[in-house]
Amino acid sequence: MTIAWSCMALPLTGRIDAKSSQGRVMSVASWLRIVARLSALVGLLVLLVPLHYLTHAIGRHSHWPRTFLGSAAAVVGAKVVTVGAPRFGNVFFVANHLSWIDILALGGASGTAFIAKAELAKTPVIGWLCGLNRTLYVSRDDRLGVSSQISMVREAMAENHAIAVFPEGTTNDGRSLLPFKSSLLGVLEPPPADVHVQPVFIDYGDVSSEIAWIGNEGGIDNALRILGRSGRFDLHIHFLESFDPTLLGGRKAIAAECRARIEAVMQSELYQRSVA
Repeated sequence: MTIAWSCMALPLTGRIDAKSSQGRVMSVASWLRIVARLSALVGLLVLLVPLHYLTHAIGRHSHWPRTFLGSAAAVVGAKVVTVGAPRFGNVFFVANHLSWIDILALGGASGTAFIAKAELAKTPVIGWLCGLNRTLYVSRDDRLGVSSQISMVREAMAENHAIAVFPEGTTNDGRSLLPFKSSLLGVLEPPPADVHVQPVFIDYGDVSSEIAWIGNEGGIDNALRILGRSGRFDLHIHFLESFDPTLLGGRKAIAAECRARIEAVMQSELYQRSVA
């Protein structure tokens, strides 16, 4: 169970301060790379969507969405390296967030589902693709429906599905963490039976500032900039030690624990790069 196969298109999050790419003049070579990568992504969909439907038709679990996500990450230039191992089954991944590429890489590496903003379900084509794999939609504005949304997520976890969330609520620069919104962890209060929480640190290394989608940069601008970029880049996904959420005192404590663990690894990696 994974989020939309093409949710990488236009992430729907807020922004923090950084330069905008509006008005950027792209070279012919950049446009050729964009066309080549978009063609490859379309080719993956043409090949894998029928296989996905066929697999479901014969009553088997479909691994094709995960295959697509991992392949799409490679197409856009990411060389994904996993550090540690993801838990499988009843696990709730809590990760930092820099780019729409996070979804491709994390989904491809772990097969996880994602909790997405409700607006995504209404986006033409993308919403349909997201729905293929039971993406879990939540609305931050529907305060009266919070309990039903939590129940929906708990039911998915009860079916032995991995779920991931980006509790910062937006993308950041990869050199610091925004506050973690504990409301997104409400499903863990109390935790479903046998569920473990696994913090995840997503690290783009020296190109973090180049890859991160921040500031006033528009979604299309960002997608074109990344797709037109030359070369490849390393993307390390650190699957940190998981823990039993019942040992902590509710969602706020769980959010704080995840943030502390991710920040510790982030600062360690930044320090190592600074002295290298």
